[in-house]
Amino acid sequence: MLDKNTYPSTIGGIKRQAKQLKKSLKVPHHEALNLAAREASFENFSHARKLLKNTNTKNSSHSLFFTVYWYDGKRLNSGREVLEIELSRPLLEIATKRELSHSYALGQFRLASPDLFVDDHFSHSQEEAINKICKAVRVLRFMEATGLKPSDDEESAYPDGDYNNILPNADHSSCWYDPDTGQFILIDEPYCSPTIEGKRAAWAKKHNWYLQASKWAGMYYPGYSSMFVATDASTEYDFLSLMTKIDNIPPPITIESWAGISSKGHDTFYSPLSVTHQDKKRAVAKSTIFREPSNKTQPMRSWGSAYNERRPNAIMSIESHQRAARLIKAIQHSSARASGVSKRLSLVKSKLEDWFFSEYDRSITDKFELFYYGNIDKSDPFLLQANSSEGVVSLLQELKDMLLEAYVDCEPLRKMIEKLDTSIKFTSKLL
Repeated sequence: MLDKNTYPSTIGGIKRQAKQLKKSLKVPHHEALNLAAREASFENFSHARKLLKNTNTKNSSHSLFFTVYWYDGKRLNSGREVLEIELSRPLLEIATKRELSHSYALGQFRLASPDLFVDDHFSHSQEEAINKICKAVRVLRFMEATGLKPSDDEESAYPDGDYNNILPNADHSSCWYDPDTGQFILIDEPYCSPTIEGKRAAWAKKHNWYLQASKWAGMYYPGYSSMFVATDASTEYDFLSLMTKIDNIPPPITIESWAGISSKGHDTFYSPLSVTHQDKKRAVAKSTIFREPSNKTQPMRSWGSAYNERRPNAIMSIESHQRAARLIKAIQHSSARASGVSKRLSLVKSKLEDWFFSEYDRSITDKFELFYYGNIDKSDPFLLQANSSEGVVSLLQELKDMLLEAYVDCEPLRKMIEKLDTSIKFTSKLL
């Protein structure tokens, strides 16, 4: 367990730590600056300013901050991890927001401002939070050094674009492409030594692909996994240049080399570019928001969730839920419904099941099978009624009336009713 605080090594970091100390200890700003500096092993703030270069100057650096909040239910403690890194160029010159979302590690973060990544989900321990940041930074450093972009077109990273030609014993693989040439690159990071032999060597020879282990320890799990780089050798792609870039990436950051700021509690971290009210609002991790019920809606998930889904602040009887499930399944089995109705009802069905599990304790819901799914009894009279478009409209109207009677008027219910109204409208045109 990393139970000690770690402290900043830049003037900007000391200033941000001082703001937190000023708030928590209720001390004057100058005293908080000196205290933060002493925590960072300096005599006082003046001494720190003399020895440290201010890395928070906007004109000379491209600072980027990663923030993760955590709650350890076993140890009953909580905290916040913040890491500042310096990029060689602005983040969005390295990759677009869409490209960043395709990365398995960076995609877990939300870009709250140009210099701040926030994880909206609670980590379950301090170690997990730090590891999440470290992995994201390793991926970003890989992109920064190579110019490669993450791709969601996984099959293109295999010979002939065929997933059946997968690299033997592949593990923790990711697909990348070179935006200048369009060349796809496969990165494979299995738990093995950085050697190429046996089936993997035969695979590279058979398909005429480059396959080489990097000297850099990799993105996934440095020290335990090895990084292999593979790509089509039949093109004129400069593979040697790519490997040189990868091999020269500085040692990857890990939990053992953690140099971030570890704080207790869930006070929101604001980066230097979090200036406006909207910036500060976006900086708040969704998992740290305590959601309360209103007169019309209830939060679907409790504190600690990144999702803000809400349901009507009312409860529909179990019998009505079961009847609603029969109505929906009968309509979905019908050939007399309009196109698109089944898809809309699938969304309604999924949401109603979520509401059911939120409305009742598990001690109750465990007594029932998942009645919103599965088959409908072949003798169910609703099936016969759904044989005609007129019958389908009647069943849809009954479902709509049932929901309006059971639930209070609110946005979540209105969205559901809108799907039913559209289904009724389209099916009525078939009459």
